[in-house]
Amino acid sequence: MHRWLTRLGLGLLALVILVPAAISAVIGIRPIIGPRARPLTDRTFERTPERLERGQYLVNSVSGCLFCHSETDWQARGFPPKNGTEGSGRSWAEEGIPWATVPNITPDPDTGGGRWTDDQFARAIREGIGHDGRALFPLMPYHQYRYMSDEDLASVIVYVRSLPPVRKTVPPSQVPFPVNRFINAVPEPVTAPVPDPNRSNPVEYGGYLVRIGVCRDCHSTADADGQPVPGMEFAGGTALPGPYGNVAGPNITQDPSGIPYYTEELFIEMMRTGMVKARTIHDRMPFVGYGRQTDDDLKAMFAYLTTIPPVAHRVDNSLPPTACPRCGLRHGAGNQNKPADE
Repeated sequence: MHRWLTRLGLGLLALVILVPAAISAVIGIRPIIGPRARPLTDRTFERTPERLERGQYLVNSVSGCLFCHSETDWQARGFPPKNGTEGSGRSWAEEGIPWATVPNITPDPDTGGGRWTDDQFARAIREGIGHDGRALFPLMPYHQYRYMSDEDLASVIVYVRSLPPVRKTVPPSQVPFPVNRFINAVPEPVTAPVPDPNRSNPVEYGGYLVRIGVCRDCHSTADADGQPVPGMEFAGGTALPGPYGNVAGPNITQDPSGIPYYTEELFIEMMRTGMVKARTIHDRMPFVGYGRQTDDDLKAMFAYLTTIPPVAHRVDNSLPPTACPRCGLRHGAGNQNKPADE
């Protein structure tokens, strides 16, 4: 009996040691021990008129911060933030994620970000670590914002701190298990300086704006687990649910199934008005924000988009969703596509 108990004890000890080791070998250790996070610093960003102006521009246009961190007016064209709720946070239940919330980032000290330090804001925006140390669900596009320059980051934080405080309690997201563990592997510290983009090169600067505008997340194909499908960047097909029903991000590559007919002038017109000549684009495209950019910035974005490799993938939201052999998802005109290997 003593020998049997000894063997059982050794077996259990082996399980205790080997099971975590096996899990970490497959998915890494982060889901178990928590996200990778750098220590907070006491840095602060000087509140200058230049940063306030730049931050106001970015937050209300290309970066789209207030489109997520405000209540949405689902009845208005382009689904803008509801007046008076800017920055006060909300639930994403209407978009089919009932357990996801975005926090109140206004300067209210009790329910918002009034007590958060500048570096807590910075770490959340670019590195995916909330003010309380938890990994943020990647609905917050820190995987794209990590490319935001240090100066633009400072400007965004300076402007957000200038918003009128709104007293509104928003509970934290209740990310279900095991996703709440897996997302611990997503955040990555930003420890090296991120320089300003080269504005003298339209394609390079346009790529920067497309990145911090999070265009990839809606216009690239993602599988059922939200992972990018190789070779389908900017080819569309990903479902964008909401109270309006289901739409899919369109293909915006230069393939005939995308937008090869767009000119610079047509692109700017679409971004300003939500119209492509007589055709109305879906309100899920937040043109009311993107259209606030300068002509030069919109031209730079277009210059970059024309360099994207073409991908044959027809997505047409005017047609009912059908299974697509190209991307493996269901979207309008899905059955009009061919498998990737044909």
